[in-house]
Amino acid sequence: MKKYNVNVNGTAYEVTVEEVNGPAAAAPVAPPVPAPAAAPAPAAAPAGAGESVTSPMPGNILAVNVNVGDTVAEGQVLMILEAMKMENEIMAPKAGKVTSVNVQKGATVESGTLLCVIG
Repeated sequence: MKKYNVNVNGTAYEVTVEEVNGPAAAAPVAPPVPAPAAAPAPAAAPAGAGESVTSPMPGNILAVNVNVGDTVAEGQVLMILEAMKMENEIMAPKAGKVTSVNVQKGATVESGTLLCVIG
């Protein structure tokens, strides 16, 4: 056992740490939790069909606020993307009409995944 003094935001704590060596002392690992099924890969938008809105980071789609055919203003919230316990608003990069929505609520997306197209 080793003792350390740790200062967190101005508050001092005394911490005791046990040194562990070898695989026999490894902490138990929880069984993996199955991830929700990912949405099928959307088809790429045809060239010149509008401005593609892609996911800036991996995460889960919490809400889809637009449908195909909706008219959106620049800066309007299109979707809510949850990543690292934070809710991120995906906003329209320009005004126009939504020509395709390529994800649905609950979908898991990777960075760069096509979310929708604004024509």
